Amino acid sequence: MNEEFLIKKWLKDDLSLEEAKAFNALENATFYKEIIDNAQRFSGYLNAKVVSFDTLDKKLVFKKSTSTNWIKIVSSLAAILVVGFALFTLINKDQISSFKTALAQNETITLPDNSVVNLNELSELKYDSSNWDKNRSLQLKGEAFFDVEKGKRFDVNTDFGKVSVLGTEFNVLSRDSIFKVSCYEGLVQVIYNEEEVKLPAGTEFILTSDKEKKSTIANAEPYWLKNMSVFENAPFKAVIEELERQYNIKVQYPSDLSIQFTGAFEHNNLENALKSISKPLNLTYTMQSTNEVIIRDGQN
Repeated sequence: MNEEFLIKKWLKDDLSLEEAKAFNALENATFYKEIIDNAQRFSGYLNAKVVSFDTLDKKLVFKKSTSTNWIKIVSSLAAILVVGFALFTLINKDQISSFKTALAQNETITLPDNSVVNLNELSELKYDSSNWDKNRSLQLKGEAFFDVEKGKRFDVNTDFGKVSVLGTEFNVLSRDSIFKVSCYEGLVQVIYNEEEVKLPAGTEFILTSDKEKKSTIANAEPYWLKNMSVFENAPFKAVIEELERQYNIKVQYPSDLSIQFTGAFEHNNLENALKSISKPLNLTYTMQSTNEVIIRDGQN
């Protein structure tokens, strides 16, 4: 039987028993079958099927008894594999979700498992949504509060270390030279420099300049969620830096001002915030413009 005739009927799945025997006896029968079998592997992802010969026939010009003819047929069949593989790779490629906040901007993010992340200002969050069910892992730069649904281990990776939980509420700050993890519910595991620290609810871990500290917390959630910045015996420089971030302003103050600050300021009223940090320390301030403030020592 004519080989071209047999291939046409085989592609249409219309071979009789006698024709099937003749097709299987062809020199390249095994090769043709392998091409179609491999192409059909993609059908589970693409809901596609191998094109019929009628469709393929429009693109092929058969020339009887020429080797070039069969090269065109095989090349066209192989093209099905190339397209299928490209689509398969595209569909299964990692899908990275990324979020970034600007100055004085917070954002609430719902993850694929319905866990919720409140991302603080000047922060960045990334995770692979295509593989989330198997690997609940994300990358954080800045600060975020997590309300995690129970399930597989949940990892927060930072430049300083990794925070792992199963389902809980906690806050992570990883900015500049500060790494702080606060646990508000459940149990949190912190891994840094090959060391492990476990934090039950009501405790926090702080790492600054390679000095670590573990302490208790009394508040039910981070103060920044309530639009407040709170400090305990903090360098005045750190307070000013936080004020500049929250209000997107520039603050000038005496470089030799070496004092500590314990207190708080709100995020939605600059005038009140300036009063909160200046009066307790006997300082004065002048607003030069909407985005520039000068703070002076009140004794001078």
